[in-house]
Parts: sequence; C-alpha cells; structure tokens
Amino acid sequence: MRLNPQHFTVSRLMQGRLFRIPDYQRAYSWQKRQRADLFADIIEVQRSGRDHFMATVVGLAKDTRLIDADEFGVVELVDGQQRITTLVILIKAIEKALDVDDATEAKVRDDLRRLLVKGDDHNLVLLQTNHDSSDVFASYVRDGEIRRGAIVTAADGNVVDAAIECEAFVAKWTGTLVDLVATIRHKLSMIYHELDDEGTVYRVFEVLNSRGLDVRWIDKTKSQMMASIYEYVEKDSRADGLHEMQNVWKAVYRRLGLDDDLGDEALRFAGTWSDDIRPNRVLSEQDASAALLKAAGSKLATIIRTASWLKQVVSKVVDLHTDQRRAAVTRIGQARFLAIAIMLRGFDQQTERMLLGAWERVTFRIFTLAGKDSRTKVGEYVRLGYDVLKSELSAEAILEALAELGDGFEIDDVIDEGTWDDWYGGYNEEVRYLLFRYEEHLAATNGTKINDSQWAKVWATDPAKSIEHIMPQSSGKGYVHGIGNLTMLPPNVNSSLRDKPPEEKAARYVECGMNATMAVGREIDGGLKWNKEAVRDRAARIEAFVRTEWGG
Repeated sequence: MRLNPQHFTVSRLMQGRLFRIPDYQRAYSWQKRQRADLFADIIEVQRSGRDHFMATVVGLAKDTRLIDADEFGVVELVDGQQRITTLVILIKAIEKALDVDDATEAKVRDDLRRLLVKGDDHNLVLLQTNHDSSDVFASYVRDGEIRRGAIVTAADGNVVDAAIECEAFVAKWTGTLVDLVATIRHKLSMIYHELDDEGTVYRVFEVLNSRGLDVRWIDKTKSQMMASIYEYVEKDSRADGLHEMQNVWKAVYRRLGLDDDLGDEALRFAGTWSDDIRPNRVLSEQDASAALLKAAGSKLATIIRTASWLKQVVSKVVDLHTDQRRAAVTRIGQARFLAIAIMLRGFDQQTERMLLGAWERVTFRIFTLAGKDSRTKVGEYVRLGYDVLKSELSAEAILEALAELGDGFEIDDVIDEGTWDDWYGGYNEEVRYLLFRYEEHLAATNGTKINDSQWAKVWATDPAKSIEHIMPQSSGKGYVHGIGNLTMLPPNVNSSLRDKPPEEKAARYVECGMNATMAVGREIDGGLKWNKEAVRDRAARIEAFVRTEWGG
C-alpha cells in the first residue's frame, strides 16, 4: 500500500479540488458541541499565533473537471466530511459578513465566492449530495439563504444550526474578518491522503481509525466490507458488487438518519446473531463488527448478504424505536433484542402480533409491575432472542418460552397493596402505556373506537405533558400520584386545567374524547366526591384489567 500523505493548510486543501460526499456515507451529524470546539480552536490560534493541526482527511480521486479555464480534481470524501462541511459553512458565513464597500473586504469576499461556487450555481467546493434532497446545504453555499422552512431530516436541521452558529461566531469575532479568513485558510491544517484506488482508500480509513477515535463501529464495518470487495472479488464482478453495496449502505444511513445510538444497537444485534456461539449477552460494537466481517468472508455473495442482513436489522430496530405505543416496554436492551428477533422471523402479521403481545405482557410484568431493572434476566432474554432466529423456533415454541420468562414473576406476586400508590415521575412512560392499554380495554368493552387524533397528540409529546392529576398536585393530598388519580388528556387541555379542583374540570373531561377520562368526568358530574376512596376504587378497576391483561 503506497501512501503519500500531505500536510495541507485549508487553503492548499481546497485549491483545485471539488469535494463530493457519496450518498452511501453518513449525513452531516456535527452538532453544537463539535462546532463549539472548532470555534474555540480558531480563537486559540488567533490568540497564540500558532498553527493548529485539525485532523486527517481521506479522499478518493474520481476524475477531473474543466470549469471555464480551470481544471479541478473531483474528490469523494471518505473521512473528514463532517469537518470539511462545517468549514465550508463557516467560510460562507464570513463571505456574507464581509463589507462590499470596503475595498479589501470586497476583494476577499469575491475570492471566497469563487472558492465556494465554481463557474455556475451547482459546482461547489463541497456539495453534500447525500441526504440533501431539500437543498438546504447547497442553497446556503450558493445564496447564503438559511432555509429553516425546508428542514426535512435531522441532517437538514444540523446544517441550519451550523449556519446560524457560524454566523453568530463571525458576528462576535473580535478581530477583522480578513484576519479571520487568513487564520482559517493558512493557520488550520490537516494531513490529507488522496488515493485513486478505492480499495486502498477504505483500508487507509480502517487503519487510521483503528483506535476508535470518534468514528463509529458501524462506519468502520462499512469501510472494511467495501475494502474486502476490492481485496477479494475478481475485477469483472467488482463493479456490480460495489454498486449493490453502495445501495445497501445508502439505505442504512437513510433509515438511521442521525441516530447514532440506533446504528450502534443494530450493529450489536446483527453481529450477535451472526456469531456461532450462543450468547449470554449482546456483543459489544467491536465484537459485533468482527462477527459480521467474519460472516462476510471473502466472497462477493457473502459480503453482500451480510451487509443486507445488517440493513434488515437496522430497519427493524428503527421500526421498534418509532413504535410509540410500545415505548414503555422497549427501554430494556435485552427485551428489545428479543422483540427484534421476533420481527425478523417473517411470521404473518397475525402470528407476529400474537408473539409480540406475549412479549409485551411478560416484559411489562417483569420490568414495570415487578420493578426490576436492566440487570434482570439478561441471559434468558438474549439466549431466547438468539434461538428465535438461529434455531428458527416455531411460534408455539416461542410462546412457551415467553411464558417461561415470566417464571417467578406471577401476577399475584408482583401486585401488592402498595403497587398503585406512587406512579408519577419515574414511571411517566409506563403510566401513558398502561392508561392507553386501559383505554383500548374500555373502548372494546363499550363498543366504541379510540380517538386516534387525540391520542396522536399525546404520543407526540413528553408523557408528563399529558398525564392529568384528577385531584391536582397542588392539593397536597397523599394519594395524588396513585394510578387511580391519574388519567390522560391532550397536552394543551392538560396544561389549561392544571390546579383546578376535580368538580371544575369534570365538564372538560366529558368532552375530551378519551374514554377513561370521560368516564371520570361523568362520575364527578353525577355527584361522585373525588377523594381517597374514589381514587382507591378506580385503582381497583384498573388493577382488575391489569390482572387479566398481564396475568398470563
């Protein structure tokens, strides 16, 4: 592997190059903390007068492009795209702030504009084509327009935030803007690796980031898989394989958005299932990556199959994460692993729904009703999740195993006299889940439908904003946080009723569109005095439902 690393200032790096980010790379994910670090480095350079080494950048030379009378090398960024993207946004912010009426600043402004936009409105120093379908980044670099209204993805939001923060940094700069430009262009530097062999590029990326320095294991896994295609696959088959691999990773990153935690979890889950050893816990990211790469091997078919497998796991991990209804039973990692295993099996919808229902019941019983934490039944959940996929357990066998998970946590053992006394605060997600399930029960009993529009508002906000204390917290009563005193309201209604006594809120309850809350309102309107006894009676009715629903 022949490398020719070059120590470039920002000015040298951007001279004669057009940078591109392929759409199988991660989207722009830098946030306030990383940008603040960059700003602090620039301020320190100005204060000390010393040069500052920023990072390593790895690029793949693709071709050349002639624009007017100038020739530019087109480079795909493999590593360093987050930092380069931010620098481009910062340079644009400076260009916007330079005074056109000042001869020196006007000249610098023109220089920066020519640096950022080459020849026409579409050829940029850096055009973030991946995940920029709303044109937020390109519009800013071309026109300086911060398109808040065009935000669609988290990456769009990060670009807009970056533009706002960069403009604020420029506005507060204590020296001249010409000095700021000089500092960025000539005092900030990078080690730049530019190669024309794509296989070598990915191996360089792997080596440079082998110590885990702020590169996620899922990104390393992708690069090593891409490198394996170059290393092991015959040249005649390579192009089609690379195209398929790029499409797989494009789909992975689009599905994940910028949620790094979901990507980490999907990698860990996929690697655990790829391992031949039946586990007692989910593999670490590093071990999961190694397991996936071992499964990928050296043949194109197995490399593609392994990447596609990771894509499937990513999809199900995201699906479970976005299932708001199940949020209260997905907070435990080993429980999520088992649920994803069931979802990946490809059962018909009715069977999957039945199995996930059984999984929900035992998980809620153990981790909420019994109050156990994430150290409980780790091995049991993980081994069952592994067997569901690897041993292709039948639906009947899965049901039986799920029932066995609940051994030692029978409903009569986990519910006692104090179970329902204090449910607000640490259990808000669980309160919402339990009351929603109670709402489903009442709707089925009454032959009515759930008000989906009202519940959509509830699911879209923090649960605390919708949990209503029938007897208000300000009353100081000892039972205000008991489950019998809690119900659900749409967020705005909840806040408007805050400290009113129950008899003044009853009319709003009756018209709120939520069965359980409407029932409370009708009882109070009918003359029921809302006191400790009423709270205890309602808790008993909810408990009867809980014993039926989660007792099996």
